[in-house]
Amino acid sequence: MDQTRLDFDVTAATTAPARPTALSVSDLTERIRSLIEPELVDVWVEGEVSNLTIAASGHWYLSLKDEKAAIRAVVWKGQARLIRFRPKDGMKVVARGSLRVYAPKGEYQISVEMLEPLGKGSLQQAFEELKDKLQKEGLFDTARKRPLPMLPRRIGVITSPTGAVIRDILRVLGRRFANIEILIYPARVQGSEAAPEIVAGLTALGGLPGIDVVIVARGGGSLEDLWPFNEEIVARALAACPIPTISAVGHETDFTIADFVADVRAPTPSAAAEIVIKAKADLAAHLDGLGRHLLAAMQLRMARLRARVQTATQHRVFAAERGRVMSYAQRVDELARRADTALLRRRERGHDAWRRLGERLEAFRWDRQIASHRERVGRYADRLQALLRAGIDARRGAFSRLAGKIDSLSPLAVLGRGYALIWSERNGRLVRDPAEVAIGDQLRLRVSGGELGARVTSKETTKEKP
Repeated sequence: MDQTRLDFDVTAATTAPARPTALSVSDLTERIRSLIEPELVDVWVEGEVSNLTIAASGHWYLSLKDEKAAIRAVVWKGQARLIRFRPKDGMKVVARGSLRVYAPKGEYQISVEMLEPLGKGSLQQAFEELKDKLQKEGLFDTARKRPLPMLPRRIGVITSPTGAVIRDILRVLGRRFANIEILIYPARVQGSEAAPEIVAGLTALGGLPGIDVVIVARGGGSLEDLWPFNEEIVARALAACPIPTISAVGHETDFTIADFVADVRAPTPSAAAEIVIKAKADLAAHLDGLGRHLLAAMQLRMARLRARVQTATQHRVFAAERGRVMSYAQRVDELARRADTALLRRRERGHDAWRRLGERLEAFRWDRQIASHRERVGRYADRLQALLRAGIDARRGAFSRLAGKIDSLSPLAVLGRGYALIWSERNGRLVRDPAEVAIGDQLRLRVSGGELGARVTSKETTKEKP
């Protein structure tokens, strides 16, 4: 039995066919490539991102996995530029591409041509990522928003020159303020070339002198249509613009990154034109209202000042001085009356003397005594005039001295020479001695031009010399 089996084995060995030629690893890999790649040129794969690596060349390397398996994927640099969001490890995505065999490692991988977050569009994901980034940088802060000028002289508008938006803006501005100057910078507002043109418009208008506000506007549309206003370069150009900006993009329900960065967001382009400038009639009414408020404020202030002056003049110090001044004024009036009476009497006596002289001339022959009498009359007249002048000068001197004394005794004149009246706020009394106040007491000083408030920080008693 053992011999028979041996014979069988020998016979089998001698009659077995020759071994086929072995394939090289490269050949086998190439055969696998030729079988797999033509069949899987357009595949959709859903999975979770893991092991994401972004090479210095710009290519993305990652793995897509689920609970049971994983497959490697690569996003080439040219395709990565078209993907508007940045994937992260753990993110659910949907990838579209073709299956490729990577020969150096004997691995198969997906060459990704399109990548979208699962459950959310790539544009929406990119919008939220950029919004979060710029918000962290402070570009949305209210503190950096600039107010719009009340009455701009020149308005810059960046929009398509052929669309309905510019016609709406011009119509509203013309209705509200016909002589406003408008400078239009034509730019695409849709497509891949729109964002650079919008940035160029902001740079150009921001460098022109005399531009007071810039409006960036376009009509409504889908998220793809409005995407130029979600570009980072547009957002940073708005933030860097030295002129206040208004974003008027889309309809009232549309929001773009430009809306958050601009100084003012208008729900529509027409609303932007209404926001940027008020109607001329509204401005005139506003100015009239300001004038009325100013007049009322001035009248109120004058009434308050008048009440303060009246209150100050009713103080007992001024009342006593006022009585003294009135007494001196009455004395001056009395002296003036006495001076007038004396002058009148002297004039009457002169007239009497003149009359008596005339009578004496009548009693004698005038042709012999006329010369001597004329001489005497001249002397009397000179003496009378001299006496009158001396009396008037004396009365004037006395009057001036009395007026000077009255002026020197006036408390207002004393205050005008740099002195002050000091009251203690604690008891309302005049302060005549440092001992009457304490350190820290509040004082009220009456000077020539008004009143001052003060606080005692130190005090020193002046000792009189023996």
